[in-house]
Amino acid sequence: GEFVIYLQAQTGIDGTLEGAEALVRWQHPQRGLLGPGHFIDIAERCGLVELMDLATLRQGCELLAGWAGHTQCSELSLAVNISARLLYKENFVELITRTLHDTGANPLRLKLEITESLLLSDKDKAVLHMQALRKMGIRFSIDDFGTGYSSMAYLQQLPLDQLKIDQSFVRDLPENTGSLAIVRAILAMADGLGLEVIAEGVETAAHQQALRENGCRHFQGYLFGKPLNVEAFEAAMLPATEVL
Repeated sequence: GEFVIYLQAQTGIDGTLEGAEALVRWQHPQRGLLGPGHFIDIAERCGLVELMDLATLRQGCELLAGWAGHTQCSELSLAVNISARLLYKENFVELITRTLHDTGANPLRLKLEITESLLLSDKDKAVLHMQALRKMGIRFSIDDFGTGYSSMAYLQQLPLDQLKIDQSFVRDLPENTGSLAIVRAILAMADGLGLEVIAEGVETAAHQQALRENGCRHFQGYLFGKPLNVEAFEAAMLPATEVL
């Protein structure tokens, strides 16, 4: 019960709030609030990361179910990261389905984020699991796109909806010509494949302008808001009449 979610806003090209990414934090009773760098590696080595994923997912789905009854946030989406351990679990689809059923969350508002490197071990199983959930309306995003080592061929085979440009390519825009070339290539490829693109790590107006000029329409980063606990996020991002 010490793991909680923080939310970081995801916005559209006109600054409209479109949703948020759920980021896990540890509210440690002695050490205070800890980021994932303090515990994710340990959780993976101990075989506990899938339980953490499920706990985060349940909190996120409960939040979505609560938002559904409020006009100003009923259309917001929530992105939740999932690990390889959970994606490849035999009963993965059943676990996600049960969580949706128990919480009453709308699967159309849920987006699951996976990393490129996660797909290296068993792409065929990943495809089967993703297809089953996508039929329910759940969307999938590749996190930290461009930093992995897998073949680009998987983009045609996986049931994806979105690519997330890694912040390492965003932080030096527009001055770094190499980063700009990679961003342009990702956006052009995504456009050809019919995939949405969101850029993370957008911290300045210059970052956003460079991305917008090259066709990016969705953004996440400190320019739009730092990760906040649920109460602070709702207070900051939603009209006062809609704060839950």
